[in-house]
Amino acid sequence: MNDAMMEQKLYECLQKVKAYLMKIGASKEDAEDVVQDTAYKFILYIDSISHKNVESWLFRVAVNGYYDLYRKGSRRKAILEKFNFQKLFEEDTPEKAALQNEVKKDLETIFSKLKPKQQQVLLMKYSLGLAIREISEFYGMKEDSVKTTLYRARKDFIKEYRRQGHE
Repeated sequence: MNDAMMEQKLYECLQKVKAYLMKIGASKEDAEDVVQDTAYKFILYIDSISHKNVESWLFRVAVNGYYDLYRKGSRRKAILEKFNFQKLFEEDTPEKAALQNEVKKDLETIFSKLKPKQQQVLLMKYSLGLAIREISEFYGMKEDSVKTTLYRARKDFIKEYRRQGHE
């Protein structure tokens, strides 16, 4: 078997391995990393691998590599949860709270400049999570009228938001 054929067969086998890893739960990036590591190990140990067992060897090395990667990730996650580092970095700081208050006030000011009907429809859609159909039933309007009101309300909100110097 010449080198080009061997390389093509190896590539096809590694693509099968990658697909298998993704089927058992690996992300695309993790599967690609494991396959790359498997190919590297194959090159290192090519002399000791029987040509009859290449495909099964690649699968076994890749699956073991994925399990190792998964265990490392699980350990890291457990450590982070134990010490709750995420909460440490996400704590509200006085600066963050002040900034959020400013943004909230700006949004409330812009919102108050909308027509009452626009305010109500926006609140029903985005705060209460009602569907267009539910809003139309509540107001006794056609669904198209609700869509138009929502469109105009969003457009007016964005226009006022930008007018006040926000992007």
